[in-house]
Amino acid sequence: MAKKKISEVSLEDLRWSIDPGTLAFETTEDLKPLKGLIGQKRGIEALLFGMGMDMPGYNIFVTGQPRSGKMAAVKKVLKETSQKKKVPDDLCYVNNFKNSEVPILLSQKPGLGKDLRKDVHGLVKTLKTEVPRLFESQDYISRKKEIMETYEKKTRDFFMGLEKKGKEAGFTLVNLQSGQQTRPELMPIVDGQPIPILELEQKVDKGRFPRKEFEEIRKKYDELRQEIDHIFLEVRGLQKEVEEKGRKIDRLMFKDLVSKQIASFTEKYKDKSVQQYLQAMIEDMSENLHLFMAQDQQKKPGIPMFPTGDPFASYEINLLVDNSEQKGPPVIIESYPTYRNLFGSIERMVDSSGMLRTDFSKIKAGSFIKASGGYLVFNLMDAIMEPGVWPALKRALKTKKMEIQTYDPFYLFTTSGLKPEPIELDIKVILLAEPYLYQLLQAYDHDLKEIFKVRADFETSMDKTDDTIRKFAEFVKMKTDNEKLKPFDKTAVAALIEESVRMSGWQEKISTSFPQIADLIREADYWAAQDGQAKIQDKHVDKAIETRVYRSNMIEGRLQEMIDRGTLMIDVEGEVVGQINGLAVYDLGDYMFGKPSRITASTSMGREGIINIEREADMSGNIHNKGILVLGGYIRKKYAQDKPLAVSASIAFEQSYSGVEGDSASSTEIYALLSSLSGVPIRQYIAVTGSVNQNGEVQAIGGVNQKIEGFYHCCLATKLTGKQGVIIPESNVKDLMLRKDVLQAVKEGKFRIYAVRTIDQGIEILTGKKAGTRKADGTYPRGTINALVDAKLKKLAEGLKAFGNEDKKKKKGRTTRSKKKD
Repeated sequence: MAKKKISEVSLEDLRWSIDPGTLAFETTEDLKPLKGLIGQKRGIEALLFGMGMDMPGYNIFVTGQPRSGKMAAVKKVLKETSQKKKVPDDLCYVNNFKNSEVPILLSQKPGLGKDLRKDVHGLVKTLKTEVPRLFESQDYISRKKEIMETYEKKTRDFFMGLEKKGKEAGFTLVNLQSGQQTRPELMPIVDGQPIPILELEQKVDKGRFPRKEFEEIRKKYDELRQEIDHIFLEVRGLQKEVEEKGRKIDRLMFKDLVSKQIASFTEKYKDKSVQQYLQAMIEDMSENLHLFMAQDQQKKPGIPMFPTGDPFASYEINLLVDNSEQKGPPVIIESYPTYRNLFGSIERMVDSSGMLRTDFSKIKAGSFIKASGGYLVFNLMDAIMEPGVWPALKRALKTKKMEIQTYDPFYLFTTSGLKPEPIELDIKVILLAEPYLYQLLQAYDHDLKEIFKVRADFETSMDKTDDTIRKFAEFVKMKTDNEKLKPFDKTAVAALIEESVRMSGWQEKISTSFPQIADLIREADYWAAQDGQAKIQDKHVDKAIETRVYRSNMIEGRLQEMIDRGTLMIDVEGEVVGQINGLAVYDLGDYMFGKPSRITASTSMGREGIINIEREADMSGNIHNKGILVLGGYIRKKYAQDKPLAVSASIAFEQSYSGVEGDSASSTEIYALLSSLSGVPIRQYIAVTGSVNQNGEVQAIGGVNQKIEGFYHCCLATKLTGKQGVIIPESNVKDLMLRKDVLQAVKEGKFRIYAVRTIDQGIEILTGKKAGTRKADGTYPRGTINALVDAKLKKLAEGLKAFGNEDKKKKKGRTTRSKKKD
């Protein structure tokens, strides 16, 4: 093979490759699965630091690009290190019998909350059966009968004494019916018959009964009536006393029954708050014994429009957080971080009257409370879009308390009226987000520094060393074992490593986008199965890569078709003045590809300088505009030190209708401009990419592999001549990881890659002429590109000056003729 020119990139530099023979295994079956994490030392150390800092505000903000394996890394670190902390307590809400609007929080050791709910439920269920039996027992009936007999005897004695006095005074007691009740009435006896006092008074008015005798009877009636009223007051008091004694006996017998039922509770639940709650519950039950007696009446036939509540619901335990099965602190990955899912809510239901109501049993915990004592992980972008989530998160982390509220982010309904006892929080929150979101919050939300003091930044690549290559192979082994895939042989692992290097964009790095690498592992397994192979080989990895590209490159194919049929005008042969093939990258999100774009330059005499047509049409981005201005600075520095720059030059991306951004074409635009000024044609079979500075140095750009491959495919569609190629910045050589088909074409001498440091080097490749170095007298060697450009600019300046002098003469002549006329 002929010795390459200095500016042509050697074959070895076009792609880094690994010899499968250097791998110390035949297949991944010979390896142990990867333990720990790979390639994220900075991020992992920050995670471990944040988890170890048990101080306020040391929550963790994990940043990194999408598909950089942030979530998988966080899960693995938590799994390996979180078990060192103790299991947090169970949390329960119970009814506050003194003020039902302020439910009481009970905190119990892990498992005791569940037991308490079960025991209290069992107690209520037992009492539902035992209390009615208690009040049907012979002992209870005897006690009640004894009280009633005492009451009846006293009442009888009262009325017997009254009746005796009445007879002595000529009166008798008669029971009168009044509605559903009977009442005793005092009546005088006249002619051996009882007669109502009002009827007797009417007889007096009619003269049928002596008035004097009636007045004596009336006087005795009033005296006896007062005694009757007094006796009735005593009877009512006695009745209340009897009722109170009856209730007291009911309560005593009930409490005696309950004390036997909860004898074991005292030993099991030693917490003072539980003891106080049990006492308050028993006291409330004893005041509402009618609930146990009216159970049958509550079961009404038919289906009501609104459900009736369980009268015993106030005695149940609302187990908010159950940690009975936890072996360590809770680790909750909240994949749907809405307000309700994170912070819980107080639900409402329609009662039998059709009104919304709620109580302590409708309090529901969210992930924030369930993760108390442990770790909560969620994606910030998912959460920050939900109403109220970010303010509630900040409030909870700053106060270290959580007060569950009715979920109503838009305030459509009135609040529930419940104010549950706040929950003390001991939680470590781990947020995942892209770096730009973290930077926005840092700039606009000063609370972030207070509540998220640790940033764990995940990288997109790691250093390519023997150790990381070994661990990469162990990662492949881990994936194949976990997902029961076919083993990879050494050639397949080598192909996967090379693709990972290409994904990183640097020859010295390996990508840490392990989710994407895992997808390639699965897809290679699929193609191995289609091929009927027991092991995955390099051809299966290549097939997975090719088919992935094919699934996404429809637009690339359509653009190539338009170039092939001449709709998009791209020349890959011949030479043209002021015209060059620039290279652009199209990013579709899941796929990037490069394609050439025709750039033209037109120059003339004038004072407008360099005109960016894209900018004039509002189709140019800020970075591209900057590139044009830098281009102007380069031209002025190099050619306008001894003369004014008397040129008007327009530069355009032909057939570009969607805008242009970036400065990677600024060197390309200079080449087109130099060609237009010098009149020397540019080789259309060489495409160019590269940024430039005002000193004429060509700077690195992005997407170099895709740009080279894009022009290669354009040339391949017509015919590879051996002259075609691409000029790239020399500083991009270490980024090259070209596809194997491009590498083969270069090896066969059908395609070329040039690397340049300066504009002068690039223009020599494009024109075949020397650029020319400025001599001591300020001139360039005759016939060089720089000499031709300098001469053209000098000619334009002199021409513009001559036109200016001639124009002055014409104006002076017109002024002289005007004076003669005057």
